[in-house]
Amino acid sequence: MNKTLKWTLVGVVGAGLAVGLGLRNFIPHVNEDLKDEVVKQPKAPKQNRALNVQAVVLDRVLLADELFISGNVMPDEEVSLAFETSGKVTEILFQEGAYVRKGDLLAKINDEPQQAELRKQEAQLKLFQDRMYRQNALLEKEAVSEEAFQEAQANLAGLHAEIDRVKANIAQRELRAPFDGVLGLREVSLGAYVSPTTPIVKLTKMNPLKIEFSVPERYSGVLKAGARLNFTVEGDLEERTAKVYATDSRVNMDTRTFTVRALYDNSDGALFPGRYVNVNLLTREYPDAIAVPSQAIISEMGHDKVFLYKGGKAESVIITKGIRNESLVQVVQGLEVGDTVITTGTMQLREGQKVVLDAVKQVEN
Repeated sequence: MNKTLKWTLVGVVGAGLAVGLGLRNFIPHVNEDLKDEVVKQPKAPKQNRALNVQAVVLDRVLLADELFISGNVMPDEEVSLAFETSGKVTEILFQEGAYVRKGDLLAKINDEPQQAELRKQEAQLKLFQDRMYRQNALLEKEAVSEEAFQEAQANLAGLHAEIDRVKANIAQRELRAPFDGVLGLREVSLGAYVSPTTPIVKLTKMNPLKIEFSVPERYSGVLKAGARLNFTVEGDLEERTAKVYATDSRVNMDTRTFTVRALYDNSDGALFPGRYVNVNLLTREYPDAIAVPSQAIISEMGHDKVFLYKGGKAESVIITKGIRNESLVQVVQGLEVGDTVITTGTMQLREGQKVVLDAVKQVEN
């Protein structure tokens, strides 16, 4: 082998070694430092895994349709008192905040001219009466004509009518209480000139009191006169009782409610008009209702449904709801006594899903 060929072979072998070493750097290989590390991938969840839930067994319960609404205390009667005619206030005979009875004289305006006229006519009354008695005696003796006696009668009757007119005029200058009640604050001073539009004082009838509140229109055919309700006054936990006596004749088109009024016996004078009250109204009772806890119901696609526990699986049932209270909802269609209704985890449940009951109890109100 000549020298040229020898060196050619050496070059080829060297180039091959170089290429081999270079390729080793680019070929993936196991990192010796990490070859013992095992990357653990999470196991895929099992399909239709059982869900732990709680449930209730249905039985018939007493369910009451109760309303909890707000209302106001109102006086049975209230009026702003004023004189029937104009004049100067000459007497104020009441104390602000005092209790008065029907007919009590509260104030007067100047009536001197009317009083003088009354005295004059009352003085003439005796004269007219004596004249009629004389005419009557003469008539019995046929000493006067029937016409003369009738004229004396007419004059006496006319005088009585005139006296009545003057007394009525005087009464218009007296301010009297139209009913029993409590007076408010005085709005005029002694000596002031007043007219029929001038308010003198407000009179409020304190017993009984009215409780006024509004209820949804669906109760328009349920609430009747005589229905009883309980209420508490803001800031006072004592529960009081009132009786419905009237409902409005129409529904308010803006609020879709109608107004109800009840009477409360305030003989102890403990309540005052204007107070805010919380009303608890029992409208209907269902002694044998089927009801489920409100959290068991799912509203979906315009329907209400619950899940029943059957053979270890969840089975959905479409229901029709009735009334409800704070914790239970009446079911009028779809369920029966003895059904086991799932009450927890309902949003995670699917039709036919396996379930495990952690706790089961009887439904109760």
